[in-house]
Amino acid sequence: MNLKPLTINGKEVKFPIIQGGMGIRISLNKLAKACMNSGIVATISAAQVGFLRKNFKKDTTGTNKEELINEITKSRKENPDGILGVNLMHAMNDYGEYATFLAQQDIDFIVSGAGLPLDLPEYLKGTKVKGAFIISSARACRILLKSWDRRYSYMPEFVVCEGPLAGGHLGFSKEDFENGNVTSLEDIITSVKEVVAVYEEKYGIKIPIIAAGGVHDGHDMANMIKIGADGVQIATRFIATDECDASEEYKQMIIESKEENIVRVDSPAGLPGRAIRNFLTKTLEKHNIKVSYCVNCLKTCKKVGIPYCITEQLGNSSNGDKNGLIFTGAKAYLIDKMDTVENIVKEIIRDCRKDLQLVGG
Repeated sequence: MNLKPLTINGKEVKFPIIQGGMGIRISLNKLAKACMNSGIVATISAAQVGFLRKNFKKDTTGTNKEELINEITKSRKENPDGILGVNLMHAMNDYGEYATFLAQQDIDFIVSGAGLPLDLPEYLKGTKVKGAFIISSARACRILLKSWDRRYSYMPEFVVCEGPLAGGHLGFSKEDFENGNVTSLEDIITSVKEVVAVYEEKYGIKIPIIAAGGVHDGHDMANMIKIGADGVQIATRFIATDECDASEEYKQMIIESKEENIVRVDSPAGLPGRAIRNFLTKTLEKHNIKVSYCVNCLKTCKKVGIPYCITEQLGNSSNGDKNGLIFTGAKAYLIDKMDTVENIVKEIIRDCRKDLQLVGG
């Protein structure tokens, strides 16, 4: 059993770990630089990065673009050769405009979830930026690969399989969870590998399968490698780090979280999300929260009768409001202290290598 490096856009990263994109303003240039310097793939979240800027409400898209340029430039200044990507939710309004814009930036990939990014290759062809997607079922993977193949003769640089223990928006409906009709990450990986194999053979390429959602430590990573994943995506574990861009209050909420306080909440995006139980989630059990303003952020948001504004609440929490929406993965309760990205990566790789019985564990 080998722990092989991960190659994205012609670049090889030392350890097959992708730092997952977290918004709003949780994974930006500080976290990206630390991840690249630690030998893993970095991802900036494109979700409302301009939230704190003066003109955000007046010119949301323009402000977000300006801030994305700032974050990418700062990330590249320290590490011009690292693997850097941007997570762009397909559910965002102006998705095509953002994708076209990002395809011209100094990044290696755009990865899209929160919907089926059937059109992503349209904005990337002829550029140096590669496309990838996040799915939670073999069916979704099959639809995307079939579409990308027929419409664009284009294949993803990698595929992220996200299981039911992920943080933030989840790829399963509320009814799926209530009926126990959710697929384990292990089963998603196994079935997706079969779908991907057909296109790997057709194009004569390797499409890495990345396991995400509930991957917390080296033991989790080793389990994913054993069942056939080529790498893992880890997000929540990197929040309580010195380098994470989140507020100190947000980090402390992660450190203080208990297993019983990690809950699912309805989202205006139309899917459940996973968050830490606090004033906001308790209030939502009784009634909706009044929306102060709308920047028309999500295609799937009905705007009327929604439980709360997700941009407002995620933005507030990332800026230090403990009463805002604190998105997190299911295993956040295992985090009990602040650490550094480098220490966490070393620990994960050490334990993974031990479990895989590799020399140098």
